[in-house]
Amino acid sequence: MQKAKNVDAYITNSPKKFQGKLRELRAAIKATAPKAEEKISYGMPYYGYRGRLAYFVLSKNHIGLYISPPVIAEHKKELKGYKTATATVQFPLGKKLPLGLIRRLVKARVKINESK
Repeated sequence: MQKAKNVDAYITNSPKKFQGKLRELRAAIKATAPKAEEKISYGMPYYGYRGRLAYFVLSKNHIGLYISPPVIAEHKKELKGYKTATATVQFPLGKKLPLGLIRRLVKARVKINESK
């Protein structure tokens, strides 16, 4: 994939069959955090609101969503069935995105950032 200068370019440069999923993910993040700044950071879409909020990236077999701790740990039960790490959850490309869950994760990070 080419290096993107903005999120529109990142999605457009992605394989066509995954662009819809990336647009859905982007829309879920923006709807949950409408005041978040959107840009490319570390080669991937980044959302910042009173600090780091979320990043996402298209990989070979999944879409990775990166949210700073402790959000993933706090939602461990809801994330059962997904591969996770301290600040990452992987959504398989062959499955529908759990948009409600994604919104809850982003909302939790917004709440943490606002409390700082």
